[in-house]
Amino acid sequence: MILRKRFPSAHIVFAALVVAGCGSTRMAAQEQPAQPSSSGAPTEVEPKAATGQEPPGGKRVFGVLPNYRTADESDVYSPITARQKFTIASKDSFDYPLVMLAGGIAALGQMTDQNPSFGQGIKGYAHRLVTSYGDQAMGNMLTEAIYPSLFHEDPRFFRRAIGSTRSRTAYALSRIFVTRTDSGGTRFNFSEVLGNATGVAISNAYYPDGRTVGNNVTKLGEQLAIDALSQVLKEFWPDIRRKLVRHRDSAEAHP
Repeated sequence: MILRKRFPSAHIVFAALVVAGCGSTRMAAQEQPAQPSSSGAPTEVEPKAATGQEPPGGKRVFGVLPNYRTADESDVYSPITARQKFTIASKDSFDYPLVMLAGGIAALGQMTDQNPSFGQGIKGYAHRLVTSYGDQAMGNMLTEAIYPSLFHEDPRFFRRAIGSTRSRTAYALSRIFVTRTDSGGTRFNFSEVLGNATGVAISNAYYPDGRTVGNNVTKLGEQLAIDALSQVLKEFWPDIRRKLVRHRDSAEAHP
C-alpha cells in the first residue's frame, strides 16, 4: 500500500508519526512472528501474492499500513501475473485500516482548512473523507496494478533485510525510481512515477482549489516522498516487530 495525502509536508510527517506511535503497541501485542515450517522437505517457491502467505512483518506495518506487496529480496524470484498484481492492489485498497487513515487525513485537512471549497462541518468532512479514500485507492490501482501490468513491472517491494542501517535506508528510498521487471531484471520505475502523475492529474477533477501546474508538481513530489518513507518503514518493520515481541515476552516471563 502507498499512502496518499493532500496536505502540506509538515502535516504529512506529523500524521505518519502519530499513526506509527498509536499502532505500535497494539501490533506487538496482537501479532506473533511467522513460525518456520516443521517439514525439512523442499517445497516449490511461489509468489506470496499467489499463495496468500503472510508478507515479512505481517499484513500491516504498525497495525495500520497495509503491507501486502512486501517480499524479501533473498527469496527465489518468481514473477506474478497481472491478476495477482490486481489482487495485491485490491488488498491494499480495501483493507479496513485504510478507512481510518483516510479519516485521519480528512480530519487534518478539516483542521487546516485544506481545499476551502469543501467547506466545514459534517458535509465538509465527508467530502474530504471520500476524496482522501479515493486518492489512496486510485493511487494503489495505478501504481500496483494498471501500470505494472502495462509495463510488465513487478509492483512488490523487495526488502534487503541485511546490511547497515544506512545502506538499507538508501536501498529502500531508491526503489521509488528502480523496480524489478517481470523477467527479473531492473529498470526505471515507470509504474511508480507515471502512476502517481496520472493520479495527480485525475485528482484535479475533484480538487478545484489546486489545479495549477505548480500545485500539481508539488503534489507529485510529496507523493513520491511519502512512498519512499513507506518503503523505509517496510524495510525495517520486521526488525522492529521482533524487538517489540521479544520485549513483550520478556516482560511476561519476568512480571
